[in-house]
Amino acid sequence: MRPLRDFSKKDLRKIQFVLTDIDDTLTTNGRLPATSFNALEKLHKTGFKVVPITGRPAGWCDHIARMWPVDAVVGENGAFYFVYEQSKRKIIRRYWKSKKERTADRKRLEKIQKKILTTVKGSAIASDQAYREADLAIDYCEDVKPLPESSVIQIVDVFLKAGAVAKISSIHVNGWFGDYDKLQMTNVLLEEYFQQNDSEFMDKIVFAGDSPNDEPMFSYFKNSVGVGNIMKYADQIKQFPAWVTTKSAAEGFSELADALLSAKTDS
Repeated sequence: MRPLRDFSKKDLRKIQFVLTDIDDTLTTNGRLPATSFNALEKLHKTGFKVVPITGRPAGWCDHIARMWPVDAVVGENGAFYFVYEQSKRKIIRRYWKSKKERTADRKRLEKIQKKILTTVKGSAIASDQAYREADLAIDYCEDVKPLPESSVIQIVDVFLKAGAVAKISSIHVNGWFGDYDKLQMTNVLLEEYFQQNDSEFMDKIVFAGDSPNDEPMFSYFKNSVGVGNIMKYADQIKQFPAWVTTKSAAEGFSELADALLSAKTDS
């Protein structure tokens, strides 16, 4: 990873889309500070397409799409994207799987949930689980006493042995059935809704993240940026982002936003 300050203004000026994780990228200690929200608003008003790419639930993402200064949101690690077209007062909901498939998956996930709660001491269902449509989120440090890494790996193993996909975020282990992830649904959104599939596609996009579940994005987008706290997962991440901010979490995202806005102003 190279320091963000080495990201040339020439290349920063090419950026049109700002994709970003939420937890521990836009937030700090579980809170969304004014600095992050202001950064999102400035980017949006300046003409950047702003899209949170998150593991958070459908209920939250509906709110984010409607209320935040963003252009779309990808949620539950790629289970869907939502776009709110304000002028039409219309929300677009695009899911990877049908409602019938999601209902069948839920029954299988409930069995996994029971297995995890009975075998991994201290684990809990994530407090936002009630608002999820496609996955199961197990809390390992958000609202519970932080579990040791061995317990987190044990949670992952239960998902995998049941044939599910499992990804570790900075707060949860998320599991689901299906061959999708953040990257695949992001590409669907970019191609279907924003019609981005030309040869200069990669030059237009920057992605900011902080944890192992962002690896598909880090490996795909050449202009990927890790906020400083990514080093917490240095021993778990195989594909690091191209750039890293000096500051961590929300302050790190603001550092990136400032660089983008400064380059735009100087053009």
